[in-house]
Amino acid sequence: MNFASTAPQRGGLASLVFVISMFLSGDDLAQVTVASAQDSARDSGSSKDLRVMEIDLKDAVQFNWGFQAALQGAGTPNQAGIGAFLPVSIGDNSVFFLDVLANANFEDRNGDSSIINTDVAGVTISTSSRLGYRWLNNDRSRMFGVNAGYDTRPMDTGSADQDLNLLGTGESAFFKQAAVGLEAVSDRWNFNTYALLPIGDSEQRINRFYQAGAVKTYGFDLGYSMTPVLKTTLGYYYQDGDLSEALGSGIRGQFEYAITKGLTIGALVSYDDNFETRVSGDLKYRFGSNSPESQSERNAIFTAPISALSATLKNRDIRVHDGSSCVSMSKCNNAGNANHSGKTCCDNGFPVGSCEASTSSSCEDDCTVEGGSVQSCSNQCTTTSCVAY
Repeated sequence: MNFASTAPQRGGLASLVFVISMFLSGDDLAQVTVASAQDSARDSGSSKDLRVMEIDLKDAVQFNWGFQAALQGAGTPNQAGIGAFLPVSIGDNSVFFLDVLANANFEDRNGDSSIINTDVAGVTISTSSRLGYRWLNNDRSRMFGVNAGYDTRPMDTGSADQDLNLLGTGESAFFKQAAVGLEAVSDRWNFNTYALLPIGDSEQRINRFYQAGAVKTYGFDLGYSMTPVLKTTLGYYYQDGDLSEALGSGIRGQFEYAITKGLTIGALVSYDDNFETRVSGDLKYRFGSNSPESQSERNAIFTAPISALSATLKNRDIRVHDGSSCVSMSKCNNAGNANHSGKTCCDNGFPVGSCEASTSSSCEDDCTVEGGSVQSCSNQCTTTSCVAY
């Protein structure tokens, strides 16, 4: 038989079967697709490709669980917890899965707020859940995935970084967000894009001077495997939160190193105009991980796309930013400034009332004073006395 002349025909047949399988469901048809790809691998003469096609995903995609920890970053706390990856349904070339995490959130480093102004106190428990679907392309050289989920973050607060007397007014907050993501992985490259979308009460007062907001974040990361155990990632994100005080673009870079099978450490640096430069680190260990620990193991068993089928997802923290809720009386008296609506009107740093958006030029309408009476209405509101909000 002339293999050179029949190989193109078989390649065309494999492509046709793959297209049909995208529109029709059924295990038999999926098996035909895999069998056709195996024929193509035999024709190409690649023993590695043939070994990849012969891998049974029920052996490759396994339940795994473990521990993770991270230092505080741009709007994220010091944390440590437990997580698990649970395959729900495994097909010949795909997997439905559930990925869940629960972390204990600890207090910020003293005088170094992760949310800008107010130190986060501990300990609270945050959660993250993702339901996703991942699949391999016809020759199993690439993995694609889509996922969505829900995250929660309770937050206790401590002192302010500035010399402000909070007078014991620190309050707890509870934030929630929905999340969606897409991912793609090849042998060397990986790409993911994500959206973190706060829901519910996303702006909450945390003390007499500040209110905090969950930050809406859109971003993407592009990663490259320099070696089987060392990966670099460069990312971009756009954020909007805390009544648009946390608004703008940012970049970040990350290194990940696999110390041994299942154990990975990483370092991350990010910069944006709101959080400025933040340096963080993380550690993760997974029992039952199928990640390779050497090049020979990688060639002999699983490629990066197959290993990625059971990898835990990233970008799951609810990012929080706190901005001042205390607006000076001169600014509070700025008629029609909707950005000040609902915030506290202050005199020499002491909250004395609430700012209201108004088209009126009168001080009484623009600055409702509590605990004092208005004396003059030139350019500032002045009061006979100031009391805590």
